[in-house]
Amino acid sequence: MNTKVAVIKERQSVPAMVMNEDELINVLRNSLYPGAQTDSIKLVIGYCKASGLDPIQKPVHIVPMWDSKLGAMRDVIMPGIGSYRTQAARSGEYAGVSEPEFGEDVTKTLGGVEITFPAWCKVVVKRLLENGTVAEFAATERWIENYAIKGGKEKSIAPNTMWMKRPYAQLAKCAEAQALRKAFPEFSGAQPTADEMEGKTLNEVSGETIDGTTGEIIKKEIPALSAEEFAKQSPKWRAAVENGKKTPAEILAWVNGLNIATLTEEQKKIIGGWRKAEPDKAEPEAKHSAPAIDPDDLPFN
Repeated sequence: MNTKVAVIKERQSVPAMVMNEDELINVLRNSLYPGAQTDSIKLVIGYCKASGLDPIQKPVHIVPMWDSKLGAMRDVIMPGIGSYRTQAARSGEYAGVSEPEFGEDVTKTLGGVEITFPAWCKVVVKRLLENGTVAEFAATERWIENYAIKGGKEKSIAPNTMWMKRPYAQLAKCAEAQALRKAFPEFSGAQPTADEMEGKTLNEVSGETIDGTTGEIIKKEIPALSAEEFAKQSPKWRAAVENGKKTPAEILAWVNGLNIATLTEEQKKIIGGWRKAEPDKAEPEAKHSAPAIDPDDLPFN
């Protein structure tokens, strides 16, 4: 039988996919994704169905992420390295992976904690090409660029528990994921795995990080906007509302999406009371306390 035909048949015979959907959702919620919303688990099932993966093997994580357009959190599906490995193996062209090759040991004190780790790790993934040759795709990742920080209120740059306990294995997973992406871009694309994103910033502004073990977001604490800063910024925002460029709701969503500071209830109430000026009541431009500039062009400064 043709290898690729066999792969397609294998994908169609994933045991979990023949279960009743409600029963499968119940199994996943009570075993692999405790507390997850039904719609999110359906995303997992849909992702796995499209990719020919077995959801019982937990090849993907449910990751809550901030959607600035919606102005709310929403769940997205992020693959684990197991997903990359499974899809590569089922392609019929996977020719193996090398043992991780590590660089010299380095001992450093990070965030007051001393740790010894490999400077780098190299992994080679092999793929069988149509002409019968085996191509090698190498990836080298450096520990210092990949390790997950402890973070927390103290904003510690010390490695988290997993990277302290398994500095070699964690780096090897990152290198292998990179090599698999190079070898099988049609399966992995450019999306990083949850393993790689553990402790990393998903958004440079929000500072959100992901726990690679649970697949959940760890959000940094965002301070309240001070009265002084509100007094400095609000005239610009109000001018945009009075001139019809923005509504109060749009101003609130924009400030919230910045994730720099949170508005107090009193500040929200003030913004909510702003209204577009009536044509016959509009004050001359020169009398505005601030120019009517689009707030999208006004970062906190």
